[in-house]
Amino acid sequence: MRCPFCGHDEDKVIDSRPADEGAAIRRRRECIHCGSRFTTYEKVENLPLMVIKKDGSRQPFNRDKLIAGIQKSCEKRPVSTEQIEALVDDIESKYQNSLKREVSSRDIGESVMDELKSIDEVAYVRFASVYRQFKDVSSFLNELNKILKKQEERES
Repeated sequence: MRCPFCGHDEDKVIDSRPADEGAAIRRRRECIHCGSRFTTYEKVENLPLMVIKKDGSRQPFNRDKLIAGIQKSCEKRPVSTEQIEALVDDIESKYQNSLKREVSSRDIGESVMDELKSIDEVAYVRFASVYRQFKDVSSFLNELNKILKKQEERES
């Protein structure tokens, strides 16, 4: 780290402690050349995650938008706000921790459906009906039959 007083690039760390509720590390440093002390902060650099929409356009990942969509599918269902927050946390961290900086809206939708299926099947069907844009009753019934088949397999 370059000293802000003399420009020398050698120093020693005197003290380190967490800052910003653990989101950063505060380091107290002393310049080896001039003896001046200064403080630096170290934190993880989060690059914005971009979502590639169906039309090919790109926009930043919007957590609130995802929560709103899931909440609509969970209306009047026994799904708590904490469960929805945890679901979105899992999905967001999955893609933030991947090496990709861009993810398709299709992948995000599939991830939501995978998670919702284990939380509430009705909410899953509601989300899937909007996400997959069921054109008619038969495509809706096909999805319901898949759920019923999996239930039967679990019960057997």
